[in-house]
Amino acid sequence: MAKAKRQRDDTIKLFRWKWSGKGPGDRAINGEMIGRTKAEVSAELRKQNITVRRVSKKGGIGGSGRITPKDVMVFARQMATMIRAGIPLLQAFQVVAESLKKPAMAAIVQQMMNEVSAGSSFSDALRRHPKHFDRLFTNLVAAGEQAGALDKMLDRVAIYKEKVESLKSRVKKALWYPAAVLAIGFCVTLLLLIKVVPEFESMFNSFGAELPALTQLTVHLSELAQRYWLYVIGGLAAAVLLLREGAKRSPKLAYRLHSLLLRFPVIGDIIDKSSVARFARTLATTFASGVPLVEGLDTAAGATGNKVYERAVEQVRHDVATGQQLHFSMRMTNRFPALAVQMVSIGEEAGSLDAMLNRVADYYEEEVDNKVDALTSLLEPLIIVVLGVLVGGVVVSMYLPIFNLGSAI
Repeated sequence: MAKAKRQRDDTIKLFRWKWSGKGPGDRAINGEMIGRTKAEVSAELRKQNITVRRVSKKGGIGGSGRITPKDVMVFARQMATMIRAGIPLLQAFQVVAESLKKPAMAAIVQQMMNEVSAGSSFSDALRRHPKHFDRLFTNLVAAGEQAGALDKMLDRVAIYKEKVESLKSRVKKALWYPAAVLAIGFCVTLLLLIKVVPEFESMFNSFGAELPALTQLTVHLSELAQRYWLYVIGGLAAAVLLLREGAKRSPKLAYRLHSLLLRFPVIGDIIDKSSVARFARTLATTFASGVPLVEGLDTAAGATGNKVYERAVEQVRHDVATGQQLHFSMRMTNRFPALAVQMVSIGEEAGSLDAMLNRVADYYEEEVDNKVDALTSLLEPLIIVVLGVLVGGVVVSMYLPIFNLGSAI
């Protein structure tokens, strides 16, 4: 408890400082640096043969901004590059912290630098931040420290993160693109019903003639929208929030929701293939780095991104721990595709499991790409039709009485 409190205090005391001075040859120079106090920043600059003229506090970096997997990916890539170039670990931390734009990430890097300078290993410093650095990251860094190949392991982590984030972005594109377009169409239709239709309705009342059935339907929908639009939007938002919180708190509900997603046409197939790709990529990375298979399966279970596959991988892990072969355990779950099982079987027999797992990941990532492109091509005309029916239906229904009035005259 006291340790956690001390770490929070260290984070709060970190600040970003803006400085200016003169470098070698009396050249004017300025920049920014992260540090606790003005004296600490000035001392660090003097070590770099910089004559300090002014140091001003730019702001605290006590954790503002949410750290994303992309930030972790960039950190891994930068650290791998620094260490490969022969820069000492502590200096690499300092350079990376200064280059990061997000305050929260810079604060964590600075805190890890302080922990390493106090005697902790790089992997131990990472383990103190499990929310941002997963077991795969910490295990590979620990293996790199033991083998004296930290730069290679960090590079492997960076490549893995890049591939996984690329895959996740493609899946998100498949999910968010149609949802966003349809949501915009719904909002435009709602706006027409609430603001535009009432203006036409007052004009129609002055005609004194019976309105067409489609126009009457639109007017009734407009009346309902004017009365209940706020409740509808509030209800939808509340339902989404309740499902989201319920999925976090109830593993059974999360499993059912993820299982339902896998049954959706096209989208379910994309999620299914992306889960297999992430499983194969994670297991290949851990196995190639010398992590035991059972421990690698434990890491891969949480990396699938789907509760159904997470449970399946946990079952595989249990079977492998009791002596079963990996491909046989995968087949027993009735979840993994036959092609993936066969390629894993060949990899086990040939002694090249990591290479085969990487090929499985490459194959299914390409499948996800093809499916996303096909879904986009399929949805574009479908979305146009849906938007045309929603928006065009309202517009046509408003002009029908005007057309009838013209023909009657």
